[in-house]
Amino acid sequence: LNEDRGPVIEALVARTLRLVESSQQMIRIVGLSATLPNYVDVALFLRVNPQTGLYHFGAEYRPVPLKQTFLGVTKRLEKPREGAKPKEGRPAKAVSQQTQMLELAFDKALAALRRGKQVMVFVHARNET
Repeated sequence: LNEDRGPVIEALVARTLRLVESSQQMIRIVGLSATLPNYVDVALFLRVNPQTGLYHFGAEYRPVPLKQTFLGVTKRLEKPREGAKPKEGRPAKAVSQQTQMLELAFDKALAALRRGKQVMVFVHARNET
């Protein structure tokens, strides 16, 4: 929960738990995620009993197998400037890591779509869509 939305989720959960304590009425919190690897930690944060209140649906429940591809970029890429002939002493155009990741993800997604597959791309934040 340590991303930008973490504090918002934590505030909602804290207020909900306070309401439960003050009203003495139970409230059911349902948390869903397609990509959450630490679901046990989240359940404990939500004060769920892992033995009786935690339900995890693994890959065996999927009607279509899920294939995950992880891409990583370790350094800035230097490319010749677009449309320019390489000249001695002319600096190359630096391409940021984020731009490289976007191009790689686009290329992978486009290749899968051309093979007739479906594609879903997860990003870290809404402004990356």
